[in-house]
Amino acid sequence: MWKIKHIYDGDYGCEELTPGEEPKVSVTLTNELGEERFVSVEDAWLRENKLELGSEWPNV
Repeated sequence: MWKIKHIYDGDYGCEELTPGEEPKVSVTLTNELGEERFVSVEDAWLRENKLELGSEWPNV
């Protein structure tokens, strides 16, 4: 089972989003073996699915 270890909001900076592009966040996932994976998802998707630190990741 993969859980959210860290959420990094790196899209706020000098780069602009292209028209129609949604802000994204980088998410670090970890499992019971200590393995890590990194995914990038739209911030709105994360909020809509009520995912936060410690939440079980639904799409791995």
